[in-house]
Amino acid sequence: MSKFNRMHLIVLDSVGIGAAPDANNFVNAGVPDGASDTLGHISKTVGLNVPNMAKLGLGNIPREQPLKTVPAESNPTGYATKLEEVSLGKDTMTGHWEIMGLNITEPFDTFWNGFPEEILTQIEEFSGRKVIREANKPYSGTAVIDDFGPRQMETGELIIYTSADPVLQIAAHEDFIPVEELYRICEFARSITLERPALLGRIIARPYVGEPGNFTRTSNRRDLAISPFAPTVLDKLNEAGIDTYSVGKISDIFNGEGINHDMGHNKSNNHGVDNLIKAMTSEDFKHGFSFTNLVDFDALYGHRRNPQGYRDCLHEFDERLPEIIAAMKEDDLLMITADHGNDPTYAGTDHTREYIPFLAYSPSFKCSGLIPVGHFADISATIADNFGVEKAMIGESFLDKLV
Repeated sequence: MSKFNRMHLIVLDSVGIGAAPDANNFVNAGVPDGASDTLGHISKTVGLNVPNMAKLGLGNIPREQPLKTVPAESNPTGYATKLEEVSLGKDTMTGHWEIMGLNITEPFDTFWNGFPEEILTQIEEFSGRKVIREANKPYSGTAVIDDFGPRQMETGELIIYTSADPVLQIAAHEDFIPVEELYRICEFARSITLERPALLGRIIARPYVGEPGNFTRTSNRRDLAISPFAPTVLDKLNEAGIDTYSVGKISDIFNGEGINHDMGHNKSNNHGVDNLIKAMTSEDFKHGFSFTNLVDFDALYGHRRNPQGYRDCLHEFDERLPEIIAAMKEDDLLMITADHGNDPTYAGTDHTREYIPFLAYSPSFKCSGLIPVGHFADISATIADNFGVEKAMIGESFLDKLV
C-alpha cells in the first residue's frame, strides 16, 4: 500500500536557488555560472514576497546567505532542501529527465554559431521556403520575430534560430505560414536531428501573430522531443498500471513516454495551475502521480533578464498555492521544485547551473523541517519507492523522511 495515495510534482521552470558546486564549468556569454543565484538575486535586487512557499520552508533551505526577503520559518508546515544535478547539462530536457531518474552523461548538441548549412538546405528543399540566414544563431524568441517578422511577412522565408539549449526553433507568422504547415516543417527538422553531429533535444514550433512592432507569440507552440534513452519512473508507473498525469509541456519533454493522461499545454502559468487543479479534483484521478511544468518563469522572464517580471510571476504562483493545497486529499503529497536556474540578473540569456529548491507538503504530515541535500533524481526514487515500482537509473529515496 502506498504511503501517499497521490503524488503531485510541480516544476517551477528555471527557479534555481544558488550556484551548483560545478557551476564554473558552465558559462553565460563567456561568464562562468559560479556567481548565479536565481532566487537569491531576485530577492536581493527587487524583493520577493512568497509567504505560502515560505510557510512550507523555502527560507529554511541551507544557503551561504539567507534569502533576503524570504524569512526562515521556526515551525514550517512542510519539508525542504535543495538538490544538485549530476547530468552534464543545464537545459530543460536534461533537468526533467534526471528528475525522473536518468543520468545524461553525454550532453545534447548545441549550436552557438548557428546550424550548419546542410541542415538549413535540407529544410529549404523540404519546405520550398528559403531560410533567413541572419537569424540563424542563438536569439531571444521575441527579439528574433521583432527583427525578422516584417521580412517574413513580405517574403514567406522561415525564421530558424537556436539558443544555448539544444533546440532548433522555427518562428512563423500564422497569417503567412499556416500552423499546420509549420508543424510539418518542424516534423521534418525533427527527422534530420536525431543523431550526432546534430542530436537536438527539441524542435520547437513558435507561431506568432500581429503587426511589425506588435508581434505576439501564440499558444500554438509545439515541442517535438526525442524519447528518453532509458526507462524513466514515468515508464515504471505506467507499466504498473498507475495513473500518470502531465500538465503543460511535460508530455513533450518525454515524447509522451510513460504518460497515460495528458492535460494539454498551458497558455500561461495560471492556466497550468487551473489544469492541475482540474486533474486533482477529477473523480477519475484516484491513485497515481501528476507532473506539472510551469514555464513562464523561464520563457517570459529568465531568458529576457527581467527580474521584476520574474518576481511578479513568483508572486502570482505563490498566491495560487493555497488553491492547490485545498485540492489535495489527506493522503496526497505535493512536491515543488525546478529543473535548472535562469538568473534574470546574470550575464547573457542562458540558463544557469544551480541547485534547485525542493518543498514537500501533505495534510497528513505530523512533522516538518529539513531533509538532507540530495540530487535531482532522488525525487524519482522517492516516487518509485512510494508506489512500489523499480527506480530508474539513479536516485535515492527520501520517502522515510517525509512523516
